[in-house]
Amino acid sequence: MVSKSYSNLLELASGEGDSFGRIGRRIPRVMNVAGVMSDVDDEGYTSSSSSQRDRIIIVANQLPIRAQRKADDSKGWIFSWDENSLLLQLKDGLGDDEIEVIYVGCLKEEIHPNEQDEVSQILLETFKCVPTFLPPDLFSRYYHGFCKQQLWPLFHYMLPLSPDLGGRFNRSLWQAYVSVNKIFADRIMEVINPEDDFVWVHDYHLMVLPTFLRKRFNRAKLGFFLHSPFPSSEIYKTLPVREEILRALLNSDLIGFHTFDYARHFLSCCSRMLGLTYESKRGYIGLEYYGRTVSIKILPVGIHMGQLQSVLSLPETEAKVAELIKQFSDQGRTMLLGVDDMDIFKGISLKLLAMEQLLVQHPEWQGKVVLVQIANPARGRGKDVKEVQAETSSTVKRINETFGRPGYKPVVLIDEPLKFYERIAYYVVAECCLVTAVRDGMNLIPYEYIIGRQGNSKLDKVLGLEPSIPKKSMLVVSEFIGCSPSLSGAIRVNPWNIDAVADAMDCALEMAEPEKQLRHEKHYRYVSTHDVGYWARSFLQDLERTCKGHLRQRSWGIGFGLSFRVVALGPNFRKLSMEHIVSAYRRTATRAILLDYDGTLMPQASIDKSPTSKSIEILNSLCRDKNNMVFIVSAKSRKVLAEWFSPCEKLGIAAEHGYFLRLKRDAEWETCVPVADSSWKQIAEPVMKLYTETTDGSTIEDKETALVWCYEDADPDFGSCQAKELLDHLESVLANEPVTVKTGQNVVEVKPQGVNKGLVAKRLLSTMQEREMSPDFVLCIGDDRSDEDMFEVITSSISGPSIAPRAEVFACTVCKKPSKAKYYLDDVAEIVRLMQGLACVSEQTVPL
Repeated sequence: MVSKSYSNLLELASGEGDSFGRIGRRIPRVMNVAGVMSDVDDEGYTSSSSSQRDRIIIVANQLPIRAQRKADDSKGWIFSWDENSLLLQLKDGLGDDEIEVIYVGCLKEEIHPNEQDEVSQILLETFKCVPTFLPPDLFSRYYHGFCKQQLWPLFHYMLPLSPDLGGRFNRSLWQAYVSVNKIFADRIMEVINPEDDFVWVHDYHLMVLPTFLRKRFNRAKLGFFLHSPFPSSEIYKTLPVREEILRALLNSDLIGFHTFDYARHFLSCCSRMLGLTYESKRGYIGLEYYGRTVSIKILPVGIHMGQLQSVLSLPETEAKVAELIKQFSDQGRTMLLGVDDMDIFKGISLKLLAMEQLLVQHPEWQGKVVLVQIANPARGRGKDVKEVQAETSSTVKRINETFGRPGYKPVVLIDEPLKFYERIAYYVVAECCLVTAVRDGMNLIPYEYIIGRQGNSKLDKVLGLEPSIPKKSMLVVSEFIGCSPSLSGAIRVNPWNIDAVADAMDCALEMAEPEKQLRHEKHYRYVSTHDVGYWARSFLQDLERTCKGHLRQRSWGIGFGLSFRVVALGPNFRKLSMEHIVSAYRRTATRAILLDYDGTLMPQASIDKSPTSKSIEILNSLCRDKNNMVFIVSAKSRKVLAEWFSPCEKLGIAAEHGYFLRLKRDAEWETCVPVADSSWKQIAEPVMKLYTETTDGSTIEDKETALVWCYEDADPDFGSCQAKELLDHLESVLANEPVTVKTGQNVVEVKPQGVNKGLVAKRLLSTMQEREMSPDFVLCIGDDRSDEDMFEVITSSISGPSIAPRAEVFACTVCKKPSKAKYYLDDVAEIVRLMQGLACVSEQTVPL
């Protein structure tokens, strides 16, 4: 249930308030159990927990519905399923018996406001579809504006270097995009059962929708799949709203991509722009984001085998195949086939130029080969579409005039919409399919072609094939489309290299029949087993696995607008309360305080790392209190720490992760472990120097007992890669030395074995015990992996003799992250405020 305190956290980032939020009419919630309908209260939604089947809400820009006016001119609409919609095929792949599917999206046709209530009711009751109604002007700015003029070109690597090359960023179009995403969220709210339902959002039209849903329900089970490419970080970072979109996507539980390249680009953007790191665990890639694990799914979508096989069996398909055989094969001509949308990224003109080059370089094919180019109507609109149409027509005309002859046209351009069975018939007859897109998210044309070439027994008769003869097919595909990695038997080409494409076409025509058959068999085996049902089930299984931990975590929302995110913490991990710790501090008599330095008392990003006068004053106030024993525990060298904290007479210092230690300024330095031989440095330093020379922005810090390679100022991806290599290299050359090699935050460190900050905590507690000062208050604060050893020591000492019975123990980390600490504070500023509060209490009790 949504808390009222969060009810207005996500006012539209557009600044347009909630003006569009009320456009969608209210519709009844869907019943989960017969006779029981979930209702709405003032704060949110109640839920019905007993559901017979799992339910998934599929959200996309368009519903899988065809709509047309009734023929008698009366008011009313006729609705039917759009059999070609991937969303409907997805539902068939999942199976009606196992999962109930509800769709949320727009209709292709505009519905008058007076009819919207009736249409909503019909679609919900008959098709389980929830239509999202948008005013025409808003839809145009959202879809034809931001989606098609800004996101679509950018995701396909077209930068708006001039007004003619894609749309320049327009803030009002972005506001429309955000507004529409919020309207979609409102419609989902009317049918969702948040505790049980899964929500699966599709494609770049709705990339900020996860934020609006996550804001309403912190534990929503939310997946997102991107059907377009995701560009490299160099391209993506030119988008002015780059962080808003990344953070919105990270409000999903699972984010899916067609290929590893697309996922890699997304992860690189998260690393470079948000500072997030990812790791792979048992085959699953995950990003840690404010305590939540956002999983990454890499799996290309498949085709609907049942639909294609049923169309192949139609009498109309057989008739069309017979017609095409008469038109081409009986005339002694081999068909090459291209099927593409008429847009600038499909590379139609490059394919035509390659065909022209083939006929020039291999005149023996003139009169024998025909390229049939089916050009589907463009989905977008604008000058670029008209230019593609004009260029395609002029190129076809030129080729046909140059190489044509009576009864023979080398290129046949079909720019009228074809019925699906007609397209399938072309697949059946074509000797080779060509896909030369310069950038495409997936492109299922090659998959459809493979199934078409497999055919069936009836088509074999039409084609004059013996049933025992293996089927064959040939594919020439662009390297820049999503299906290319999964088609290992295809001839992959760079579509910009016209000569290479022409050579590939010639190779496909000349290839031996057994080779064609082997390639076809390999492709058919993959395509038939990795269909749309396999894709959908695999995605939902991963979504269910990712969401399993929701109920085990405490979660709440922070941030406003599109910066909203959910913080998820373990049930025993909570923020350290100032009132709680000050109260404990006041009533205790013997206190041990251990403080890390970098990232705890001083921000990691600071260039000047020396302590401020304010920090020195706070530490002195704490040290003057005779009830306190205060320690700074740092990885810095003892020389640096002694110089920085020279004004603090009674402050204990542990340097180089606790190797060196002194109880106060005038005390001698001690070592926590026997003095180590440092001859290993002669082996490690040359290796580190090699990596420093080859990694711009990296440095070496030579300490008395340790060597540190730091890559904080290097390129994050290259630095991380080099750090892994260096770690392996050092572990290999130092295998027989008494040292350990460890990675930290942007560092690789070599230090003596057995040295860690936990030794300092043990030494401090044992010293206090020897003085019969067993502490009844212990505070330990640190920010990184090296501080976990301190947390482990003090938490495991709670029931031991070194800490007083019923002592107040506070192990506190910086930021919310997996830790052995029980508490956290958000940042360095909060830690300084906390320490200042404790210092004030001490000053009140210390006699003047």
